[in-house]
Amino acid sequence: PEWERDQCGCSVRASATRLSTHTCLCCFCDLEFLELEKIGVGEFGSVYKCIKRLDGCVYAIKRSKRPLAGSSDEQLALREVYAHAVLGHHPHVVRYYSAWAEDDHMIIQNEHCNGGSLQDVLLENAKLGQYFPEAELKEILLQVSMGLKYIHNSGLVHLDIKPSNIFICHKLAVAGPAEQEESDSEDESSSGVVYKIGDLGHVTSITNPQVEEGDRRFLANEILQEQYCYLPKADIFALALTVALAAGTAPLPHNGAMWHHIRKGNIPPIPQKLPHCFLELLKLMIHPDPVERPSATALTKHPVLCPSRGKAVQLQKQLNVEKCKTAMLERELKAARLAQTLMKDQPLGSVKLQESETSSKQSSKRLVGGKSCRSFSFTLGY
Repeated sequence: PEWERDQCGCSVRASATRLSTHTCLCCFCDLEFLELEKIGVGEFGSVYKCIKRLDGCVYAIKRSKRPLAGSSDEQLALREVYAHAVLGHHPHVVRYYSAWAEDDHMIIQNEHCNGGSLQDVLLENAKLGQYFPEAELKEILLQVSMGLKYIHNSGLVHLDIKPSNIFICHKLAVAGPAEQEESDSEDESSSGVVYKIGDLGHVTSITNPQVEEGDRRFLANEILQEQYCYLPKADIFALALTVALAAGTAPLPHNGAMWHHIRKGNIPPIPQKLPHCFLELLKLMIHPDPVERPSATALTKHPVLCPSRGKAVQLQKQLNVEKCKTAMLERELKAARLAQTLMKDQPLGSVKLQESETSSKQSSKRLVGGKSCRSFSFTLGY
């Protein structure tokens, strides 16, 4: 290949898979994407915040750390691409745009979340001795449940839910074309913050699972036992522990007595005072029996997270009762009008005959001794 110099002076070569793109081998400076900063390093590789020169929008560009051929990264990379292709677009799942290979490295172009990851915020909170308040905890749980509901209803499970895979988007007053399109379809949030599920490298099918275990700290016990009958409930288990961390609990153990204590259905100690009903919901989400855990769909409708929805259900019941009463009154009114119409349609003579017969029957009933012989006496005047 021909070598040349790019704008930053680095040695580059033309990509074999994308002829219009030149990749900087030392700093990943791309002529199609202008690198702004490195924003993360994970199991898959490195993530960069970049501007696409064509549309001027900001994206997150993931690049595998090792060449794909013959490496364990290949399976993770392909899983993530396939999962995005199946899922499409949802407001609580990080949006996927494109993927390609360069120099045998997988490159994935995703939506950039301007608030970073939930893990970033938790680290900052730990330094300041802070944690998310109750209202925001419920918002996290509700929004991530919405994303999980969409994933599960698509026949997939995430299997690696944790703070570093939950991303935050702050709604901006002025947004670019990509961000504006995104905000048009997002559910409204009272805090102006949207939480999104990302990093789909462990996603697998519910019906035909090929399970690659995620972070052991968030792993449900049934997954370790290779019991895959209730895979979506493993995501619910991990989500409860993610919310507990956001509430201020200490870092989770990788193993040991506390690890087993949590798998028996015990929420790790939380330093702030939360409502009993909320704590009970978190406890139910880590129940040892996955059958007992609520589904993602149930969580999106739970009265603890959606109190207005509970009031709406009660009002709907009252409305149904009133509708039944109204329907009964309408039937009675209809029957009365029908009877009145029949009376008007009968001939006048028959009506009088019926009246006379009725009158005679009534008079005969009133006459005492009607069937006996009557005696009469007449008094003559003198």
